[in-house]
Amino acid sequence: MWRGRGKGPALEQIATIAGEASAEAAVALERADRTLDRLPPPVDLTAAAFFDVDNTMMMGASIFHFARGMAARKFFTTSDLARFALQQVAFRIGGRETHDGIRNARESGLSFVAGHSVAELMSLGEEIYDELMADKIWPGTRALAQMHLDAGQRVWLVTATPVDLATIIARRLGLTGALGTVLESENGVYTGRLVGEMLHGPAKAHAVRALAAREGLNLRRCAAYSDSANDVPMLSVVGTAVAVNPDGSLREAARKRGWEIRDFRTGRKAAKIGVPSVLGAGALAGAVAAGLAYRKRAT
Repeated sequence: MWRGRGKGPALEQIATIAGEASAEAAVALERADRTLDRLPPPVDLTAAAFFDVDNTMMMGASIFHFARGMAARKFFTTSDLARFALQQVAFRIGGRETHDGIRNARESGLSFVAGHSVAELMSLGEEIYDELMADKIWPGTRALAQMHLDAGQRVWLVTATPVDLATIIARRLGLTGALGTVLESENGVYTGRLVGEMLHGPAKAHAVRALAAREGLNLRRCAAYSDSANDVPMLSVVGTAVAVNPDGSLREAARKRGWEIRDFRTGRKAAKIGVPSVLGAGALAGAVAAGLAYRKRAT
């Protein structure tokens, strides 16, 4: 988990902006789905459940799977990937862990969408989910989500993955919607910039609070599920916190705080799929680099 220098009001404000933007986008997308009769009306209006995605709902990192699929479809050019790789190497070797440095590195990791339409990315995302992601959902976590749905509650994914792509995962799982990183777009075309910052760490907690305020949720009646200690802020704002497939730090925190622990991994699978879910500069670099390797094999 990155612990940058100079944390203060400015960082808190940016995390708040990211959370509020994510909540606004999530509500808009959820209402569109409800208008199209894709979702049953909730019965329990003041309770909801929030699920992290990477290694909680899904094996591995969702952005990694999306990167592989987009690379195979030649969504990236070789020059795009080479430029991004050079930026990441320069940052990781010589960069300082300042907020601006982290933000610039993260934005460069999403700059490949600049100039592409939202509709295009959503269409590709639908295909990639079927091809690379559908069989990576943890049945145990999916069952937990269904438990909340059966109780008439809304169920939201909360992830650093772009909200448009996260919404695809939520729809395919029959969930209410998703809180995710908001990519700026103008007239339906991505600019390559973020609104606020990545929805990660404290920003997830802000997003959950913002959504609760918009939807009239009682956070004490809500539940949250995650595998990572980075999500302790989110887990701490709800009445029921559950560590799912937890990393060592979260397992320790859960034991100290009396949180429930659910582990759906076998020892073999845990070792095999232990892909870090933190979407910092390094994780994004790894995802796109893996996508480039996948593209080379596919051509």
